[in-house]
Amino acid sequence: MKASVRQFDAKKEYHFAEGCFITELSNSADDPGVSIARARVAPGTTTRWHRLRGTSERYVIIEGQGFVEIDSLPAQEVNVGDVVTIPPEVRQRIANAGPGDLVFLAICAPRFRAGIYEDMDS
Repeated sequence: MKASVRQFDAKKEYHFAEGCFITELSNSADDPGVSIARARVAPGTTTRWHRLRGTSERYVIIEGQGFVEIDSLPAQEVNVGDVVTIPPEVRQRIANAGPGDLVFLAICAPRFRAGIYEDMDS
């Protein structure tokens, strides 16, 4: 890992097949231990059931409100400041229950790579 400062660029946001919008904040082979993405879920949207192979994930809610489902646990309400911990291989999804965007940081360890994402809805 090299010392650096990455500037946020809202124009780099993209739609991900999971059903949300992603802006990669830090995801580099130079720092393989962790990645950080800003995820945005539009009002009325629930992401697809999915899991990450070999990677744990933490959601830090920074805007809005919603409900998260992890494996067979009942849906849990999440609000600003809440942290959701998701072990590797465990199915998950999140729903926006508010009038505005639900925004959270998705922190993956080790870092997220496209090949670890597994859609569970298909």
